[in-house]
Amino acid sequence: MPKIVVLPHADLCPDGAVLEAKEGETILDVALRNGIEVEHACEKSCACTTCHCVVREGFDSLDPSDELEDDMLDKAWGLEPESRLSCQAKVTDEDLVVEFPKYTVNLASERH
Repeated sequence: MPKIVVLPHADLCPDGAVLEAKEGETILDVALRNGIEVEHACEKSCACTTCHCVVREGFDSLDPSDELEDDMLDKAWGLEPESRLSCQAKVTDEDLVVEFPKYTVNLASERH
């Protein structure tokens, strides 16, 4: 069973975590199932960037992002070549090391 190592994040997971995942699950679903409350303002519909993550190890094992995800990622804070929306990136048979950026852009909440 593949594992996702979540690097420490001051708010979401101060000590980091090692999570068991099932092939085909998204990074976001694995995090949420394990109590890591990653923001996902669009309810996993690939319509925002609040669940943006950077896959530090295992990036090449993921299916490539599609055009919609790429368009959304262009709006993400702290975009890197290994950035993905965690609601779209599905775990395969390889372990991953994932970092959630310090900041996120939530256009829905920032409009008020």
